[in-house]
Amino acid sequence: MKARGAVLSRRNAHSAIISDWRTFRAGDQVEVIKHAHVIAAGEVEEVSQSGNVLWLVPAGPSEEQLFLKSDGVQVRRS
Repeated sequence: MKARGAVLSRRNAHSAIISDWRTFRAGDQVEVIKHAHVIAAGEVEEVSQSGNVLWLVPAGPSEEQLFLKSDGVQVRRS
């Protein structure tokens, strides 16, 4: 049986905020956070070469969304 601390630390690592958006790949499932609230969730369609722009295909029936790092949003894997 695994130690409780090891299980919790892996879970927290998976849901941690990713500061370098260039590590995301098309198809990654993510959540977009602003002011400690999830404002969008879905699948990464593309990330700019600079890592400052992320295009998201929402989980629900909606249009593709564009997020800019300069808008103060944070992204984590879901």
